[in-house]
Amino acid sequence: MTKYIFITGGVVSGLGKGIAAASLGLILKSRGLKVVNQKFDPYLNIDPGTMNPYQHGEVFVTDDGAETDLDLGHYERFTDATLSKSSNTTAGRVYLAVLNKEREGGFNGGTVQVIPNITEEILYRMKLAEKESHPDIIITEIGGTVGDIESLPFIEAIRQMKYDIGEENCCYIHLTLIPYIKKADELKTKPTQHSVKELQELGIKPNIVMVRTEKPLGNTTREKLAAFCNIGTEDLIQNFTARSIYEVPLQLEKEGIGDAVCKALSLKCAPTHLEDWAKMVWRYENPKQSVNIALVGKYVGLHDAYLSVVESLVHGGIFNEADIAVDWVDAEILNDKKAAEERLKNADGIIVPGGFGDRGIEGMINAAAFARSHKIPYFGICLGMQIMVIEYARNVLGLKGANSTEIDKKTQYPVIDLMPDQNGVILGGTLRLGKYKCAVMPGTLSEKAYKEKTVWERHRHRYEFNNKFREELKNAGLIIAGINPERDLVEICEVPDHPWMVGVQFHPEFKSRPNRAQPLFRDFITEVCAYAAAHKNKG
Repeated sequence: MTKYIFITGGVVSGLGKGIAAASLGLILKSRGLKVVNQKFDPYLNIDPGTMNPYQHGEVFVTDDGAETDLDLGHYERFTDATLSKSSNTTAGRVYLAVLNKEREGGFNGGTVQVIPNITEEILYRMKLAEKESHPDIIITEIGGTVGDIESLPFIEAIRQMKYDIGEENCCYIHLTLIPYIKKADELKTKPTQHSVKELQELGIKPNIVMVRTEKPLGNTTREKLAAFCNIGTEDLIQNFTARSIYEVPLQLEKEGIGDAVCKALSLKCAPTHLEDWAKMVWRYENPKQSVNIALVGKYVGLHDAYLSVVESLVHGGIFNEADIAVDWVDAEILNDKKAAEERLKNADGIIVPGGFGDRGIEGMINAAAFARSHKIPYFGICLGMQIMVIEYARNVLGLKGANSTEIDKKTQYPVIDLMPDQNGVILGGTLRLGKYKCAVMPGTLSEKAYKEKTVWERHRHRYEFNNKFREELKNAGLIIAGINPERDLVEICEVPDHPWMVGVQFHPEFKSRPNRAQPLFRDFITEVCAYAAAHKNKG
């Protein structure tokens, strides 16, 4: 029978439940168990797809086209899994399903209530992964903090789960904060005591309490806290602030989280095998050089908006034994070529990630022009590829005012445009989402990276390379390096006579792993390292 682990949070938000859930998934997988991670969020949006990046961070896209919470990226990167639409559920999606059923007469005229109707829908969705992939363990992270009004139906649902499948098949982990009062040089356990008490009042006794702490708990403090939380001291797991997120699984396993979970679930687990992960962490923490990459974007005020991109740069750095210093550049300040040159002159590489809307576009175009003219490695992702095409059309092909119709609907040269079958379709129905095929052209930088004729990558965009300008751009030298064969859409472009200037319409960052860097990110960092070595006295 599939067993369930539920991870809740207390005291404050932002303690790293996602990293803890991903780390636990890796630990249990290394013990030979089949593990699936999922996230249940209490907000009322149907999904994060239309949410402001400054509020929510990046939108992580799955193979099957779900727009999900960024924690699913951590789950996939740590456990090397491929998650699905069922891996992320919001309160909005739950309520919508129940209300639609009510409108269709599904409740036979009965009163619809939070209990049992909403909680039953939550429980149904929590068990979808069991039907889809038959895992040994499902790890479910509950978003928000215990005590939040909007979280109550989810807490009630996981309370009911132990009576549904048996207490021996449920493990509850509560993650809290132990504040450190510097003036008194003292760790304070009272917030955790109150948080656990509140969880118990809701009918859940945690099997394991995981505490974020800056300093180790002394034996006396540990015994006192365990007693107040009604657990054994071996079930009190310290979660220290690590040098990197990739060190967290090693720390938690050292603290005994794997054994504690196996005990709670009555599992006979094999020993943990994290040797390869430990080697990767050592490689990350012992680089042989440092490189500076300018990330030119429109949401740079919140780094989580580009979380998977930055992690993929790190993965490329791990492969190349390089420390990646990300220089966050607001595209709006690159308002002319002089400003771009001054701001980007110390960059060893430039990356322009995805985004929507017209803000900062001219600055991104100036960044692409600077990278092309100065032979600086450039990687354009989604919007970043479109920027590369616009810049090439303007400054090489000579199409003055070339643009995307997303930015300028009246442009004379719409080198980026909606496809004919998208015209007139409302905003919410036009994104190309999820996994699509790309045929990689021989003799290109992309083929050198992938070493495959056909690859599958994830998409999240609306506008496309306009095929009406394909021959003109090709004749001007632009290399069409990848095509979606089903619809003859351009997926990859490369600039000739340049060490490495590649733009992709898809989002390769969603498939990168710390111990297996995505091929394009790997080769981009390789070229960045070469450029840095050749220009080490620059600036």
